[in-house]
Amino acid sequence: MSLPIDPAEIDPDDVGEKQAVLEMDHEEAIEHVREVCEEVGFGIPVEFSPSELLNEKVDADRDPYYVLGACNPEIADRALDQTLRMGGLFPCNMIVWEEEPGRQRVYHLSIMRIARLLDIAPDNEEWGDIVDTTGDLTEEAFEKFDSVDAETAH
Repeated sequence: MSLPIDPAEIDPDDVGEKQAVLEMDHEEAIEHVREVCEEVGFGIPVEFSPSELLNEKVDADRDPYYVLGACNPEIADRALDQTLRMGGLFPCNMIVWEEEPGRQRVYHLSIMRIARLLDIAPDNEEWGDIVDTTGDLTEEAFEKFDSVDAETAH
């Protein structure tokens, strides 16, 4: 199966890709990401550990990997007003994986930007405002993640 687009040509900014490295243990990083998300306006209605599930079910021997499903209810409501198909991408996930003991990577893609690229969402002013608002909240969160990284790197 060939892809309709070349992934190598996608600019990470086009999909709102964000990454941060946290110098702390895995459980501490999960709690920190949860707290920061809540500080900037995201709740965490869903969270789970694919690594624990896979290690238990198929003896995968995976390093710690955790998903926090972040959601801002007002923005989610606005997004659904624009397109009910948006629920297929909910929630906005913040991923935390252990690169090595004491070093965690936080990773995020903008479902709002991806929805527009996939033509799930309309190309209108309201959607642009939704993308900008979620982008601002995510940027604020990642600035807080980076500040922790910078503080602990000394």
